[in-house]
Order: sequence, then C-alpha cells, then structure tokens
Amino acid sequence: MENGSGAALGGSGNQSLGRMPRQPLELQVVTILLVLLICGVGIAGNAMVVLVVLRTKHMVTPTNCYLVSLAVADLIVLLAAGLPNISEVVASWVYGYAGCLCITYLQYLGINTSAWSIAAFTVERYIAICHAIKAQLLCTVSRAKRIIASLWLFTSLYCLVWFFLVDTTQVTFSDGAQVTCGYRVSRSLYLPIYFLDFAVFYVIPLGLATVLYGLIARILFMSPLPATPQHSCLASVHQGSSLGLSCRANKGALSSRKQVTKMLAVVVVLFALLWLPYRTLVVVNSFMDPPYLNTWFLLFCRMCIYLNSAINPIIYNLMSQKFRAAFRKLYKCEEKRPEPPAPCAAPAPYSVGRDCSHDSSEHNGTQQEDLHSLPAPAKKNKQILGP
Repeated sequence: MENGSGAALGGSGNQSLGRMPRQPLELQVVTILLVLLICGVGIAGNAMVVLVVLRTKHMVTPTNCYLVSLAVADLIVLLAAGLPNISEVVASWVYGYAGCLCITYLQYLGINTSAWSIAAFTVERYIAICHAIKAQLLCTVSRAKRIIASLWLFTSLYCLVWFFLVDTTQVTFSDGAQVTCGYRVSRSLYLPIYFLDFAVFYVIPLGLATVLYGLIARILFMSPLPATPQHSCLASVHQGSSLGLSCRANKGALSSRKQVTKMLAVVVVLFALLWLPYRTLVVVNSFMDPPYLNTWFLLFCRMCIYLNSAINPIIYNLMSQKFRAAFRKLYKCEEKRPEPPAPCAAPAPYSVGRDCSHDSSEHNGTQQEDLHSLPAPAKKNKQILGP
C-alpha cells in the first residue's frame, strides 16, 4: 500500500548513507498485533463466506454470488496488502522484484474488484425490489456469474498497468542495505492514474449506490406496498387459509427484502467510511510537496483498509439468519441433512417464493432472509397482493 499513500520512493539504484533508519518499536508492535488480528479474522471470515455459499445449494443466489466475489477480493487484499506489511515495518522489502510487481498488482486487483462487486449487488438489489417482474429474467445466478466474470476480467486487465509503474529500490547504509518497493518514475506522473482510480473505483460506485439505495428505500420503507394492507390480512381469517397464507407470505417477503437491503446498505456505508481516510490522503498528497507521510496516520489508513476487508463476514453473521446458521453448521462440521422438497405455489415475482426447497425447521429459522420466503400466493391473489 506504500504506492497508494503518495510516498515517492525513487527509482532503482544504490546509495551509501549513514545508519539504516528503523521504525519505532511501539509502531512495530502495534502494527504486528493489529495486522495479525484483523487479517486473521478477515481471512477466516471471508473463507467461510465462500465455503458456505459453494457448499450449500440453497445459498447459491444472485446476491450471494456477488458476496462471494466480494469475499474473494477481500481475501486478496488481506493476503497481498495486509500480511506483507508485517515484514515491511520490521525490516525492509524481502519479496524481491517479482514480488514487488505481483503483490502491487494483487493489491489493486482486490481493491478495485471489491468496489465493483459492491456496485453489482447494489444494482441487483435495485432490480429485484423496484422491478420485480424484470428481475425474474435479469436477476439469475447464471447472469450474476457472467457479470462477475466480466468484472474480474476488466479489473485484471486494468491493473496490468502496475507491472510497468513500480520497481524495487536498494539503499545501502553503513550497517546494511534496505530494499523498498515503490515508484519507478516521478510521483507527479502517477496523478492521472490515482485520480482515475479514485473516480472509477470509489466515487462512481458510491454515487451509484447512494442513488439506487435511495430508490430502494422509497419502495420498501416510505411507500407501503399494496400487498400488505391490514384489512386484507384481517379478511384472510374469514376467507380461508389460502389468502391467509398469501398474506403471511407477502409479509415475510417484504420483511426479507428489508433485512437483506439493510445488511447490504451497511456494507456499502462501511466501505465508504473505511476507505475515506486513504482516498483523502491520496488526493491531498497529489497536491502537496513534500507529501504528508505521518507514520501513525499511514498506519491508521492501512488498518481501515484491512478492517473493511475483514468486517463484512461479521456483518453477515450479525444481520443474516441464513448466514449465521450456515456459519454455525460449517463451524460444527455437521453432516448435511436431506431436505425434502416442499410443494411450490404458482409462479410469483422474483422476491417472493423464489426457493421452496427448505425443510420446515430451516425455513422457519430463516424466513426473514431474501429470496427464501414463504410459498408464493396463488395466482388469483397476485393482483391483490402485488410483487
């Protein structure tokens, strides 16, 4: 992450100076403890997200596909940016020239892909909630996989430029040599790249998310759906179990969509807040000479980035019953029980009755989750209940 902080490290070469500068002991201790804690929790959590979605059939939904993409990107950030920071603060760059190129590339690959994975599931949520009829065709697992593959391909090609922008520098001191990984040329030549990154992988995704979540909130929280008037639920007591089941199913679907939307909105807000110090530092240092390089503030910026990549699985566990149950099963290594299929009702919009394959116990425990609500209302009631 040194390249992104705005530190001009110079080009390759050898110099002979006095004694080798070393980081303060307290900075080394704090850095090692925080990196090990945050990266350890983040690597374990994101690996669990990938495993529970890939190993559990009913967890393979369009939204969860984007969350897997985000988890993989966060894993790359933690492994390529977090762990190498330990060796850098204790000694010098120990990964060589090839390591400098590859680790820098992986850092930006993970960072940029995570930003657009967040933008992708925001768009998916908007279509699923605000355009439920179209969502039946647009919000599918196969389409989500194609979009994810396209995002990773685009970002992989875009980040190739860093193979030509970084290099190692060796500075010889009286008590040894210090190697750093940094700029190949003058810092001023990197300004267009940093501002392009700032716009494409921070401002645009967050601007898009802000607009779309505003539209989603208007549908879910400000405009009561015609499907849930109180009199229709009261009437269901006298009109038979079919309408009663439809009313409860619609209430479950609405609550499910609200819960998932809140969880994903929290992910977006944390992304915006935790990346703000680093992005601000890059912009400010683009106009400052010399750049602001306070070691403790740089540590704070790095820890915010690592925390952003580590905290998402914790959010899923706190706000999603389905992820919480899946994490518990994975942790306890329970054997997968057979799930007898339940009869599905007539086809319904995307967010209602999307999956009817849960057994009763699991369904009761996770009915607040998106895409796995109660059976859909019968066709004759669809005009009353709405999507």
